[in-house]
Amino acid sequence: MKLRKLYSLASLLLCGIAQSGLSQNTPVSRYDHHEAFSPLFYPANGNEYRSAGGQPGPKYWQNAADYKISVTLDTLQHRVSGTVLITYKNNSPDRLPFLWLQMDQNVYRKDSRGTATVAATGDRFANRSYSNGFELKSVEVVSNGKSSTANYLVDDTRMQVRLADAMKPGGSLQLKIDYSYTIPEYGTDRTGRLNTRHGWIYEIAQWYPRMAVYDDVLGWNNIPYLGASEFYLEYGNFDYTITAPANMVVVGSGSLVNEAQVLNATEAARIAKARNSDATVMIRDTTEFHNSTVKGTRTWHFVCKESRDVAWAASGAFIWDAARMNLPGGKTALAQSVYPAESSAPNAWRRSTEFVKGSIEHYSRQWYPYTYPVATNVAGIVGGMEYPGIVFCSWKSSKGGLWGVTSHEFGHNWFPMIVGSNERKYAWMDEGFNTFINGIAAAEFNKGEFNSQQSAQRAAPMIFGSNAEAIMNTPDVIGLRYNGIAAYYKPAMGLKLLRDHILGPERFDYAFKEYIKRWAFRHPTPWDFFRSVENAAGEDLAWFWRGWFFNTWKLDQAVKSVSYKGNDPAKGAIITLQNLEQLPMPVVLTIRDESGRRDTVRLPVEIWQRGSTWAYHHPSTVKLVSVVIDPQGEMPDVNPANNSWKAETGKPVPAGTTATTVLSRYIDAIGGKEKLKGVRDLSVEAQGEAQGTDVELKLINKIPGKVWQAVNVPAINGVVHKLIINGDSVRLWQMGRQTPLTAPEKSMLKERNQLFPELAFLESPDAVKIELAPQTEQVNDEETYVLTIATPNGSLLKNYYSSKTGLKVRSATLSGQEGSPGNNAVTDYLEYRDVSGVQIPFRFRTTAGGFDTNVKVVKAVINSNVSDDVFKQ
Repeated sequence: MKLRKLYSLASLLLCGIAQSGLSQNTPVSRYDHHEAFSPLFYPANGNEYRSAGGQPGPKYWQNAADYKISVTLDTLQHRVSGTVLITYKNNSPDRLPFLWLQMDQNVYRKDSRGTATVAATGDRFANRSYSNGFELKSVEVVSNGKSSTANYLVDDTRMQVRLADAMKPGGSLQLKIDYSYTIPEYGTDRTGRLNTRHGWIYEIAQWYPRMAVYDDVLGWNNIPYLGASEFYLEYGNFDYTITAPANMVVVGSGSLVNEAQVLNATEAARIAKARNSDATVMIRDTTEFHNSTVKGTRTWHFVCKESRDVAWAASGAFIWDAARMNLPGGKTALAQSVYPAESSAPNAWRRSTEFVKGSIEHYSRQWYPYTYPVATNVAGIVGGMEYPGIVFCSWKSSKGGLWGVTSHEFGHNWFPMIVGSNERKYAWMDEGFNTFINGIAAAEFNKGEFNSQQSAQRAAPMIFGSNAEAIMNTPDVIGLRYNGIAAYYKPAMGLKLLRDHILGPERFDYAFKEYIKRWAFRHPTPWDFFRSVENAAGEDLAWFWRGWFFNTWKLDQAVKSVSYKGNDPAKGAIITLQNLEQLPMPVVLTIRDESGRRDTVRLPVEIWQRGSTWAYHHPSTVKLVSVVIDPQGEMPDVNPANNSWKAETGKPVPAGTTATTVLSRYIDAIGGKEKLKGVRDLSVEAQGEAQGTDVELKLINKIPGKVWQAVNVPAINGVVHKLIINGDSVRLWQMGRQTPLTAPEKSMLKERNQLFPELAFLESPDAVKIELAPQTEQVNDEETYVLTIATPNGSLLKNYYSSKTGLKVRSATLSGQEGSPGNNAVTDYLEYRDVSGVQIPFRFRTTAGGFDTNVKVVKAVINSNVSDDVFKQ
């Protein structure tokens, strides 16, 4: 599931609201090499069930559950009702006197644990309406051909069936359950229904009682379903039928086995064409369902083999298209999409099947072949959720946002649909692994059309903030504001570090593919993953697992000093490095000397095995000009300021250059003082992406002292950030809730949202303190003058102005209390364009709290006579 990250992202957009909270580093190192490289890591030796080499042992077992389900969809009452027949096989060595089932629909009851554990402020997984959950008509046990009423107990989202005779090892029995439930309109962003202009779209999941997993690790896995944590399920075969109104299209996990009964001749012919076409083929367009007068019902029959779950969707409003997917070994499968007319723009869901095909073909080549006959993308109310062979994505998604959510949700068909980890306990084993493979897929798809590189160095404040929690925690106990980082970003970044810097792509890819192959359709634990990677890659990685997954250790590498052997540069340089925080990592150095030579040196993590300081002898023959650790920002270093050593820090600022001349030159460069004073209002519309999610921004400034800003995320159809300033009134909303602001916070927001702040700095020199750095700095390959600006309200800015053009190329906010508006953020200004005689940047790149946001202005208008009513909303 992808959109959980928006809760971490929303407060960072536009204003850079972050929670860095990093402690100030001191020269004293916190690093303990004995702790980092402790020889004791694995809590137990391998055994006959799970080997020390990280693969299933010779006596590995897991139970199995086959399902035969028959239900009817009642669109008048929005209900599902029917029967599930579960055939359960006990492959364990244990006698089972009782069985446990998952009853996920019960989370929507008003008296559920999930309801009780929602904070008073609410959260994404809170119920918006309540139901009776699963309504059971009968529960029967069928054993040895005899049926009897089950002795059962329903407790919240779990049901225990107490058997008269315990199941023997190797035995099997059947459970027959007649049930019904009311479909929630918003089912914690995993299931639900959306009303479109041509009818309801039903996205149906967690729709039948499901067997809990009994394994060799915990026995019965019975963590209750609260909404945030996902699922852990047994594998088996599914045979299911959906009876729905005849005007509806029904899509589901697996193969549709009765096409002749539910499709007309035209649709059947188009499906046949799609199965042999790399280009998308339209199966059912708006003309077909507009003209549909069919009455009654139809029964759709699906079969899905070797799966842990099934889901489906139904609507009379579906546009339906499909294409062939080409898989390894000459195999093929069908990619298809269903979506309403509202989503059918050429840059939106009309590209969905292309995205399904592109992502699945990539994952199949790179890691493991796709295992289902069909892959279906459904547009509806669910923002992003995965099920075997079918995913639910927001009907609002488009462009890069639709690619991102499609690629992510289908990536889940590898984790956890193929590799069946326990999502209830270890969300990172599916979300993190999937986020990692998504990044590789994005770089390849259509030559990187939607690829967005994330700097690990700039992400360090997000990863290692004061609210950081260890990855190795169940998702239900991790704070909602950090859950997306712990489950998605940090484990994904960890795998990228393993691939790019610790093992290298060849060793990592082999080991990762071996892990998938070993545990396909099985239940690995974290220890199985750690062991498998170590054995296949040939590397003891306990130091990395310990620091990255089990602790919140930070990384801070530093260049302490540079000297020369015997004080003679011709004999080589001695570069002394330090590891100041608890996490060790390999070191990448870029070394330049005065002859113009540039060397890249890679030092292994073992340099830190004997302490926090390492002296590296570099075979130079002349003086060094600079030494930089991690010049590309690929490591999450919390203090990049100490990563560099320079013989000279920059060129001296020319004589006669002052803070006032730098500001005046900037004012002249963007249009001149008189032109800027003639600007009464400025309206800007922009589009961008943040972490693969599309965002839309609107900004309106009006003189004097009026600001209106909003950030909308189409994928969730919501405004995640809104700011209105109207004189002394300052109001801020995040995720739809108004945020209380102190007087200093209001003053900061007013300061930082002035239309042309440099104009105010020049005209009120006594109100601010401005210092010009004595030397220039390089920013984006431009030489810049650096101004540090302190305001009476506590804002501290560092602005960088091009020495060549005078334009502002970067601004960094450096002040504010933790969690307050405007905390640390860096914005680069690019592509200045003329708007009514004023130069305005049309591209922004902002890093705040570790998130990168790239924004392009699509419309900018000066003096459009904006009404004052805008700022009263």
